[in-house]
Amino acid sequence: MSLNGARGGAEGGAVPLSPPDLVESALAAVAAGAGEVLVHPRTPCGRESLSPRVVGPLLEAMRGAGVSVPLSVSAGIGAEPDPAGRLERVRSWTVLPDRAVVHFAEPGAEELARALLARGVAVDAVVPLGGEADGGLAADPGAGPQTRPGPLARFLAWPVRDPARIRLAVELASADPALVAGLRWLPPVPLLLFGREAAAWPVLRLAVRCGAGARIGVGDVLHLPDGRPARSNAELVAAAREIAGAPATAGSR
Repeated sequence: MSLNGARGGAEGGAVPLSPPDLVESALAAVAAGAGEVLVHPRTPCGRESLSPRVVGPLLEAMRGAGVSVPLSVSAGIGAEPDPAGRLERVRSWTVLPDRAVVHFAEPGAEELARALLARGVAVDAVVPLGGEADGGLAADPGAGPQTRPGPLARFLAWPVRDPARIRLAVELASADPALVAGLRWLPPVPLLLFGREAAAWPVLRLAVRCGAGARIGVGDVLHLPDGRPARSNAELVAAAREIAGAPATAGSR
């Protein structure tokens, strides 16, 4: 479940920003069925940050309040533009998340993922598929593992030495089954599918059909499947659980 993403307060009251609001939103989402919580930590002025003085207290507040599911932190360029700076930040964390999101479209992704794994933090390797910058598999699954320079090609070239602690998080621009069929060529790591905005709900339905993990939350979409504005992360998670039609965690990452 994507708790807040890169969104700001101007995007509506459903977006939690302050630590107390993030804790409250996470607790409600978990009560609604969220199996994981992904958060973008922020400074008091609202800027994304990987500083241990920001990440640590937020994780401690969540765990102290009873958020018992795995906690994930986004370690992206929005929080620290400099690749060396990102490495320095994660190496200085005093409180560790369970997982961290690494965008393979960003420079220094391989080094950052290795540094996180070395600290005992599992990695979600994010690659886009279906968009202009995906650089990934051919749409024709029968074409084999055709790649071009881009995030997915970088992930495929990166030695996956610890598959139990690596998950491939594929951001689909549309719910295209052909793209998902092509993923059979990938290394044997867990797969999570997600989309943003208009693609969020169609991709979630596709993930449920494919038996893949899925993600939803205010960080990805602000509307319910019927187009109504979502009032909270918990409401989005409840809608995803209804689509899944079972108490599985599909749609609740």
